[in-house]
Amino acid sequence: MSKPADPAYHWNGAELDLDAYLSRIGYDGERAPTLAALRALVAAHTTSIPFENLEAVLGRPVPLDVESLQDKLVRRRRGGYCYENVGLFAAALERFGFGVTGLSGRVTMGSGGLRPATHALLRVTTGDDDRVWIVDVGFGAGPAAPYELADSNGEFTLGDWRFRLEHGHGELDSELWTLHQFARDGWVDRYTFTLNPQYRIDYEVGNHFVSTSPRSPFTQRPFVQRFHPAVHHILDGATWTTEHPDGTSESRELELGELPKVLSEVFDIDLTDEDTTALIAAPWTTR
Repeated sequence: MSKPADPAYHWNGAELDLDAYLSRIGYDGERAPTLAALRALVAAHTTSIPFENLEAVLGRPVPLDVESLQDKLVRRRRGGYCYENVGLFAAALERFGFGVTGLSGRVTMGSGGLRPATHALLRVTTGDDDRVWIVDVGFGAGPAAPYELADSNGEFTLGDWRFRLEHGHGELDSELWTLHQFARDGWVDRYTFTLNPQYRIDYEVGNHFVSTSPRSPFTQRPFVQRFHPAVHHILDGATWTTEHPDGTSESRELELGELPKVLSEVFDIDLTDEDTTALIAAPWTTR
């Protein structure tokens, strides 16, 4: 899938400090658009950079330009949500020479109704062969590997975590793909997506809703995740849940004073004293 030459269709990879980014995620492999490199990059990014929405909770802008992304996620070693992670990762893949196309997903997991299509993920091709891969570094819960876009995919494992990919369920949604995952509630559908290309300007629109709308869950309370090959940590408001690949989980309610320590030691997010004070005093704590 080729893109027009207009820079608006690309990911501004030339603006990325590639050495600093690769150091941030601990990648020291080949810099070529191979499947092996793609797998290693996805694993490194997904298990190094946490998922977090704290800027939106604090009512701050969430810019998506490469300089802002690498300042926050690389230099300041913070995390981000899907648009931030995907924007940074797409820039790196572009520098490597991969074929990169943005996609948009509609999260269905835990949904009480129809949600907007505000999850960002990537369609990626390598220099190895003609297969197409889906890369999802921005969901916060893995998978820590690309998965092939193929009708025959069925159920598959990435590490110890189980997934299932389905394509279409009839005439009206024949273009729809659905990713399912095995979690503490058994098999659940995570999100649906189509192959309609999304560009940076499309992500800007979705990001504006996610980061500013009172209807967005990401403006309502902290939602932070840290994904490892054998454990997945989730902070939803003040509820800390730990999930395992076999579907077992444990949860406990945190006191507000525990948040800075848990964010640092479990989620690898170190806030300034000013940000810690603002987070604990934000309106979500009184809801």
